[in-house]
Amino acid sequence: QVQVAESGGGLVQAGGSLRLSCAASGSIARINAISWYRQAPEKQRELVASITGGSSTNYADSVKGRFTISRDNAKNTVFLQMNRLKPEDTAVYYCNADISVPFRRGNYWGQGTQVTVSS
Repeated sequence: QVQVAESGGGLVQAGGSLRLSCAASGSIARINAISWYRQAPEKQRELVASITGGSSTNYADSVKGRFTISRDNAKNTVFLQMNRLKPEDTAVYYCNADISVPFRRGNYWGQGTQVTVSS
């Protein structure tokens, strides 16, 4: 059984920083890619950033230059460093992990962590 859990959300003033973590645990053979999504009230969930098994990264235009995604393979953890936060970054941030376990591969979602940026 695989579990994915986010942490690190909170309340921060505009211009501040937060670091989110996404930790995967369980019978993991390999983490192929991990992506961060966010969903603001009354908006669709959107892709924020992703990192592949080979550490290639991709960012939404709205966060380029402000957010950095990285991974610690030894700890099965991915981080999202968020700098120069804006009120429009306020959302629930979700982690999605593409994970191979023995004999199969699947996508796993965390429960989400709230990020609130005050103006």
